[in-house]
Amino acid sequence: MTEHLKHFIAGASFEASDGRCINLVNPVTEQVYGSCARGTVEDVDRAVGAARHQLERGAWSQLDGAQRARLLSKLADLVERDTDVLADLDANAIGRSPLEPRRMDLPNAIANLRAATGWANQLEGRTIPSGGYFGAKTLSYTIREPVGVVGAIVPWNSPLMITVWKLAALLAAGCTVVIKPSEETPQSALHLAALAQEAGFPDGVINVVTGYGGEVGRALCEHPHVAKISFTGSPEAGREIQRTAGVLFKRVALELGGKSPQIVFDDASFEDALRGCALGLFVNQGQICAAGSRILVHRSLADRFAAALADAARAVKVGDPRQPDIQMGPVAKKAQFDRVNRYIQLGIDQGASLLAGGVSSPEQGWFVQPTIFANARNGMAIAQDEIFGPVGTVITFDSEDEAVALANDSTYGLAATVWTADLVRAHRVAAAVKAGAVGINCWSPLDANLPWGGVKASGIGREGGFSGALAYTEEKVITVLLPG
Repeated sequence: MTEHLKHFIAGASFEASDGRCINLVNPVTEQVYGSCARGTVEDVDRAVGAARHQLERGAWSQLDGAQRARLLSKLADLVERDTDVLADLDANAIGRSPLEPRRMDLPNAIANLRAATGWANQLEGRTIPSGGYFGAKTLSYTIREPVGVVGAIVPWNSPLMITVWKLAALLAAGCTVVIKPSEETPQSALHLAALAQEAGFPDGVINVVTGYGGEVGRALCEHPHVAKISFTGSPEAGREIQRTAGVLFKRVALELGGKSPQIVFDDASFEDALRGCALGLFVNQGQICAAGSRILVHRSLADRFAAALADAARAVKVGDPRQPDIQMGPVAKKAQFDRVNRYIQLGIDQGASLLAGGVSSPEQGWFVQPTIFANARNGMAIAQDEIFGPVGTVITFDSEDEAVALANDSTYGLAATVWTADLVRAHRVAAAVKAGAVGINCWSPLDANLPWGGVKASGIGREGGFSGALAYTEEKVITVLLPG
């Protein structure tokens, strides 16, 4: 064991109040390589106290939007400086190829921090005409105030990027935060907090408490001085968070995953659609909330498309992601390995045609072969449930109306893609699909200027873009009685 990570509270490192730790396990070797502090209610209370002090009485409470923007800009520069370090921390923690976070996660995180420098100066109020006060004239206006201390609960699949989504917006709005990273991936959040300290953020604005969701996450949801919970993760955990936080009328933002459809019409560019569908399936071992794992293909080309997708799956080189010729590493943890294999077996048992991959049983490491099913029905578990692994399901349709009906026949509604050469149909279908984001001839892009979030079981609220910053504010009305 070579690495031990502690909480970061009020600018200093702390062990758990009871001294307990959580082992960190390498998904490639299945060996313990380090540990992190296992947070307690007392640790959360200490972190919330530090965040509350800065929000109400500390140096942070005295900064205006321009001053917050300068700090965010410095933080963006430091994240850019440490891109390789942060990418490696995330990649090594979940067995991901480090090229992926370098090319996608870190550029997106940096872009969000830079965009937030503008948001900090745009959180302006309004002057609103009103009917006066008992015949006298009034002036009514609004101001935007930070919602308060935020509890940010972050998943393990893209830890740094998702942490920054929350952090950039809430800092722009003037909030303070206690971050609860996944117990599997605490490294990048702690490094980010240290960079924020280097950038000049006052101690206590950003705090990190490591540990389990049932302990640290629950303590954040129950704490009377946490005003908002921002959570990214499973619908099951999201429901529990909403129930717990609702008792105290906390603001809640939930991004809860998806089962995103990719609709391939008969006039689509075959090669573009094939590459796009493969990207949506296999990036980050399929461990992405917006993974396009339901492949809806027009019947006229379904067999050919499924066969080509299976060829693409078989061509993916799976192994130790630290090796230069490897394209896909293991899934992040043993529980995820078991879950993905269970769904693959269920797909076989329910009668879908297995074209590539299958149930995996490696000698070492949680490696899953990219898997493609065809001749599937939309009601099958592999077509309805979020598997969170490199498993794609091809389903055929005969008409545009049927494609839309299949796409919407899901409890989820995070993202979707429409592949077609007919732009009129593309816009028509995009409008009809119930999802928070729809890509036309591209996988739904993540951009710092675009809001991100879903409908139905995919969650509540939006992250990213100016609307993401507004979500960390409350609008206050002030009315002045005018003389005379």
